[in-house]
Amino acid sequence: MTLPFLRPFPAALLIALAWTPPAFPQDGGATAPAAPPAATTAPTTPPQPGQAGTPPTRTGPSTSVLRDGGTLAMSAVLGGLAGPIRTGIKWRVFRDVNPDEPPTLVVESDIPAPVFTLDPGVYFVHATYGLASATKRVVMGNAPTSESLTINAGGLVLSGNIGDTLIPPDRLSFNIYVPIGNDPEGRLVLENAKAGHLIRLPEGTYRVVSNYGDSNAIQSADLRVEAGKVTEATLRHKAATVTLKLVITAGSEALANTTFSVLTPGGDTIREAIGAFPSMTLAEGEYVVIARNSGKVYTQEFSVKSGLDRDIEVLVK
Repeated sequence: MTLPFLRPFPAALLIALAWTPPAFPQDGGATAPAAPPAATTAPTTPPQPGQAGTPPTRTGPSTSVLRDGGTLAMSAVLGGLAGPIRTGIKWRVFRDVNPDEPPTLVVESDIPAPVFTLDPGVYFVHATYGLASATKRVVMGNAPTSESLTINAGGLVLSGNIGDTLIPPDRLSFNIYVPIGNDPEGRLVLENAKAGHLIRLPEGTYRVVSNYGDSNAIQSADLRVEAGKVTEATLRHKAATVTLKLVITAGSEALANTTFSVLTPGGDTIREAIGAFPSMTLAEGEYVVIARNSGKVYTQEFSVKSGLDRDIEVLVK
């Protein structure tokens, strides 16, 4: 399958409009440049879905700060000089009591700049912004203090089209992968992302796979996410929607209770459906449909041309 790429990729099926906004938008709508993906550079590994609240580990260099504070005021900024984060951030504070046990969650907040009242002790302050995150270790005492975290995150706003026609967002879904070694789809980090939504990701290179419908209309592209920037990308599909019918004569009423199987010319099953006139979206190409009704089997070849939605009638012979 041909992969669409942003300019300067030569076989571009992807349209990307991007620029650097004065401040990183919190709800989408701005764009930023999508640089060519670096094949040998993988992005900061985002957390697996459902792991945003996992207590931080104690490995790695310490970023602890000795403070005399009973209240801790936190804030976060985006990398790339994009300014403070004002929405979409989740804070969790873990207390590190026993070195032989995971830190204990003591408080959470969705406020962009929360103030926590904490007993003296050692804490991990963890902030998540979409799939990006940052952590700081703080030693608390008895006086107020404040800290700021920098999160190196950018964003994607994705869509799809056929020719010059935008595909309805509810007909599209996107899977986003982190490359590992020579595998561009090494690890899935986000499944069934919606078109038109701001997707917050750690800075890095990603493989984006666009699914149009629920059959074989698929396109993919490699995109670069830059800290503090949003990239709007449109993946161009070559597909059409067909409606299958089993009829006695051309143009007559479709027969109910028919089972349809759509196959490639080589015999691979693409989709199966039951009904009088099921519809499905298929990639451009050649197909064979098998219709079964009342113990009899009927076969017909047909082709799909991009953007040409039509009925496929299988004649009872």
